[in-house]
Amino acid sequence: MLAGGDLLAVLAATAAAGAVNPRGVATTVWVAGLLPMWIVAAKLHGLYDNDHVRIRHLTTDELPGLFRWATVSVVATAFLVALGPSPLSASALFAMWVVVLGGSFTLRALARAVWRWIVPPERGLVIGEGHVADSVARKLALESGHHLVLVASLSLQPRSRRIDDDRSDDVNTGDLVRETIVREDAERVVLAVHDLDEDTLSSVVAACRSMSVKLSVAPPLRAMLGTAVRLNHLAELPLIEFKTWDPSRSTMFLKRAVDATLATLGLVVLAPLLALIAVLIKLDSPGPAFFRQYRAGLGGAPFHVIKFRTMVRDAEARLEELVRIEELPEPMFKLRGDPRVTRIGRFLRRTSLDELPQLINVVRGEMSLVGPRPEETRLVARYDDELRFRLEMRPGITGPMQVHGRGELTFQERVAVEREYIENYSLRKDIKLLAQTIAAVVRRRGAF
Repeated sequence: MLAGGDLLAVLAATAAAGAVNPRGVATTVWVAGLLPMWIVAAKLHGLYDNDHVRIRHLTTDELPGLFRWATVSVVATAFLVALGPSPLSASALFAMWVVVLGGSFTLRALARAVWRWIVPPERGLVIGEGHVADSVARKLALESGHHLVLVASLSLQPRSRRIDDDRSDDVNTGDLVRETIVREDAERVVLAVHDLDEDTLSSVVAACRSMSVKLSVAPPLRAMLGTAVRLNHLAELPLIEFKTWDPSRSTMFLKRAVDATLATLGLVVLAPLLALIAVLIKLDSPGPAFFRQYRAGLGGAPFHVIKFRTMVRDAEARLEELVRIEELPEPMFKLRGDPRVTRIGRFLRRTSLDELPQLINVVRGEMSLVGPRPEETRLVARYDDELRFRLEMRPGITGPMQVHGRGELTFQERVAVEREYIENYSLRKDIKLLAQTIAAVVRRRGAF
């Protein structure tokens, strides 16, 4: 199905190139003969090999690969077509590149949606108990995009394998795993044991290999491994490398340049929509159309965040009626069914349109398009040293918190996804999060 989507995208790109090129018909026929080359190139770029391996593989994960594939294939096509009746013009090549990149992304996303609709979810077996196993189940419940349902769990503790398990304590681990796989018709095993040892891992790997069942392992040393790690090999020796250095100056300069350019363009294009929303807010309830509040920026420097007003005019004064900041167990709060939210404000929050004025903050350099969530200064004042990492980057209009659960996340879960973003920052990650934001806004999950 993915290859079929790629073929349709290439055919559309071929037609676009033929329409732009002066000798359109001859060029279209010549380029169409190169279709197998495009599919082989996609295979060499690994674009058909990840869906059945990973628990969660999204089309947005493939954006860098699709970009490389489209670029390399267009260049190869230009070279080969130059040997034929007529070379492709620069405008034809650009049209081909744009159509194949956009078309392949759209058609691949559609193919995956159709496939998940017609194919039953993968049946998963979790081996383990305690916080590691609970974290796996929690993430599968929060995150979308996977095609896995947990059908059973298995504990390797001698006296608590399962509630209904009365086996003796000396049952071999490998045999127990095989029996459970057969009984539950499991297609994937997730090993989530908090005290994982080499013998247990070897037994589970051997059992899964003998049954041709996929295996994923949640590392028990999550606190030690953290998020800023990469696995490499020195010959057969695995090495875990910690990313303890800052992003390069050129990377951060490019991030700022992209932010300023896209935010300025966004303000120009969205100006009519912004004006309409401002009018609707004024008609819905008395008070200003915009809301300003001090938030902590880069390094903790305070700035005025600008948003559309979604609450009644005296919302700040009424906050003490609902929550006492100094009594919060954690420096975060998010109120469901907040009585201060107006009718139009509820719609703006559900659709995230209330965030659009923050493009002004981005142009000013106070915020970024992508980054940690901007938090109130009075909450940031309660941060300990472990939480100060959130201030190492400019806060973003969107970011990992908005993509991975929004208001549904606990404070610790939010800290974890933002730490992963900051410690492993790359421009590629920004592009991916921007693409995922669209799906998060459409789903509206956790927006309140």
